[in-house]
Amino acid sequence: MNELTGDDRRLPPVLADVARVGFDYDDGNGIDFEPYEAFCSAEETTDRLRQWTGNPELDGDAYRLFGQDGTGGLAALWYGRPGRPLAEQPVVFMGSEGECGVVAGNLSDFLWVLADGIGPLESVLFGVDASRPDAALTALAERHATTPRRPARDIITGARAEFPTFAENIDALCR
Repeated sequence: MNELTGDDRRLPPVLADVARVGFDYDDGNGIDFEPYEAFCSAEETTDRLRQWTGNPELDGDAYRLFGQDGTGGLAALWYGRPGRPLAEQPVVFMGSEGECGVVAGNLSDFLWVLADGIGPLESVLFGVDASRPDAALTALAERHATTPRRPARDIITGARAEFPTFAENIDALCR
């Protein structure tokens, strides 16, 4: 299985800042995202992915779970680029009803997606038809992002083009 370098479960400072921002669901008009204050442990990650896929053989080495939506869908950094730092790995979402997709090609681009008012769930379930900029998340992205600002639609489309088989690979893990 793909494995991230070492078993570093420390949340990058930028994700710790994301967790402190707070997200307003706004009765379906906001972002349905509950970031964690720390990555899930290796054991919890494996347990949750086994439950999600129904595959008792699966391990969670290739994922760092860092948040969820209100129904328990999982946001994670996925080891899709072997040998690259954690911040350069794609952000993915695995929904509570089996939906899944790539949200952003790296952590920096994920910040711009959030700044555009789009969370992991929204990017996978609803697509990105309209931007709903969020001032606090824009300020956070401006402080931390290392990639240029782009519309969420462009970021998500580019990430999915780079990792076109992510959903198929996840489906193959399901039993």
